[in-house]
Amino acid sequence: MELETIPGVGEKTARSLATLEEPERALKSGDVAALAKAPGITQGRAARIARGAIRRKHDDPGGFLATERAREVYREVLSLCQERTVTEYGAQRLETIYPSPCQSRIEEVQTFAREAIERDPDPAVLEALEGVEPLKRGGDVQVRERCLATTDAERYTAAREAIPELSVEVVEDAQGLAELARGYSTVIAIDETFAGVAVDGDVQVRPDALENPAEIVPERSVAFFARNRDSLRAAIAVHRNADLETDCDLAALEAGLARVNDDGTVAGDDELDRLATAVDDLEVSVGAAESVANDHLRQAIREQDVTIEGADLLSLVEQGAGVDSLLSRELADEYAQAVAAAREHLIDALDLDAGEAEIARRTFGDEPTFPVERDEDTVSRLREELTATRERREARLKRELAADLADQRGAAADLVRNALELDVELAIARFARDFECTMPEFVGGSAGLAESTGSAASTDSVNSNESADDRGFEIKGGRSPLLSEPLEAIEPVDYGVSGVALLSGVNSGGKTSTLDLVASVVVLAHMGLPVPADRVRLERFESMHYHAKTQGTLDAGAFESTVRQFADIAGDGAGSLVLVDELESITEPGASAKIIAGILEALSENGATAVFVSHLAGEIREMAAYDMAVDGIEAVGLVDGELEVNRSPIKDHLARSTPELIVEKLADEREAVFYDRLLEKFE
Repeated sequence: MELETIPGVGEKTARSLATLEEPERALKSGDVAALAKAPGITQGRAARIARGAIRRKHDDPGGFLATERAREVYREVLSLCQERTVTEYGAQRLETIYPSPCQSRIEEVQTFAREAIERDPDPAVLEALEGVEPLKRGGDVQVRERCLATTDAERYTAAREAIPELSVEVVEDAQGLAELARGYSTVIAIDETFAGVAVDGDVQVRPDALENPAEIVPERSVAFFARNRDSLRAAIAVHRNADLETDCDLAALEAGLARVNDDGTVAGDDELDRLATAVDDLEVSVGAAESVANDHLRQAIREQDVTIEGADLLSLVEQGAGVDSLLSRELADEYAQAVAAAREHLIDALDLDAGEAEIARRTFGDEPTFPVERDEDTVSRLREELTATRERREARLKRELAADLADQRGAAADLVRNALELDVELAIARFARDFECTMPEFVGGSAGLAESTGSAASTDSVNSNESADDRGFEIKGGRSPLLSEPLEAIEPVDYGVSGVALLSGVNSGGKTSTLDLVASVVVLAHMGLPVPADRVRLERFESMHYHAKTQGTLDAGAFESTVRQFADIAGDGAGSLVLVDELESITEPGASAKIIAGILEALSENGATAVFVSHLAGEIREMAAYDMAVDGIEAVGLVDGELEVNRSPIKDHLARSTPELIVEKLADEREAVFYDRLLEKFE
């Protein structure tokens, strides 16, 4: 796939996407999380790129939402779905579902949506989804206790590129290796020439190191699982609670994750924990052992009666002897006991093994001194021994862990991806349930619209056999999702139009809400999603033009621009859905009726479907050159000053206005010629 052929992808973005492991798969599947891993690509940008790739795949010309109000309706219904996602990924992934005129794209999403609405939004699944996030890269790992060694400058460069986590050192011979071994816990010689060389320390000869970096730096693999541990655990919970099929061994992955700490260190190994604690507590424990020895010795001195004859004292002074000599002569046993107590305290406090304990005992010497003091060289030696043992064990455990998890990485990625996709499905399922939706039935088709090959039409979705009855739309039991009322408070609406129609009705009778319902149903249907109605049949439109109510009379320039817009729509004609709310407000009522009549005539002649809401329906019909359809949202009457309305438009019926209803009510209540005369004017 040529990345730069995708709409919205330039040279710089194409280079960024090319760094991904599977850019084509991510683009074809709309995998926003994968695309967002490319350098400089946010999730929002990834969603736009995915939409561009989808349009290219289906030969989608774009521009289905032809007006600002049409785009607003799309954003509103999309937001209703996004509000029902749990993850940020789910909300961004829904951005890749947009209204399209292309049969193949509609069918593609319909297949996805039909499966989605069968999902059960189990609270346990939704709760588990809260912890799922797109997987992060392992991040930069630096290992300081291990290094690579080579004698060759070219191998040096190759090593730095292949294994940047380790330092690479250049040595001349085995002596150089030995010197490195004194500064690193492990030295890995990558030259064949070092085979058979014996030096002190942990020196490994691995000529194949650069071809097997995971074995040399297991931290690389472990870091990936450490950074993504919480998300992977949440994804495991999602799969178990939702009973999703997976190729991943959930128990094995869970066991592996239990062996990884957040910082990438190995968890759950008692011996490693012992060594780490010993290194961390060494300084404090040595100080405590000193205190044990000195406290013991002080107590012994307090309790000891020391008698020194004059000749002995003179001899000691003449020899320059001090308190150490006195201790050696008079308190040798007590000193030995004090040092023994200090040694045992240190060994017990650090939980040292036999070899480590042997070094620890040399921390306090046998020669009497007061106060008792540590031997710093021995303490350093013990620290080095403990640290090296810990690092060697941790490296071995990481290698074992990395080997155990290596085969799980691909399955783990699928695990998270599937959990995130489930969030998208559950959002659609929740939307469908909350608004009592059904899948729409497409009939007919847009003339001359190019289709992608390889799509099979389903019997209840898109059909290519067009007839006169297959134009327009028909909605049964529709409930507009854009209304702020609870679903149970919304009166279902039945309405259908084939060709062009005027929609009349009283103020606040629901004309604009009816247009919103039609627009919402058409947008959702062309997104491939379920629609808020009991049943919907509709033509596959090429574009939707929704013109909201204009506030006030337009000036000459704005009026001219508006008329030009309708001239363009009328020119496109076939395949367009045109919804207009009270266009008469653009100019004087008399002129408006003539202009609207002319627009509707042109739309009708060119095969468009249109609904114009107007209070001038009667006047427009009189101006039209043919018998124009007029539907009406009829007000039954006034009840306690409030309109009682039948929200479903009545076909071929010019609805009465609110003033007519008021005059009729007054005429019924009062026997007065005045009211009867006014009422006659409406006939």
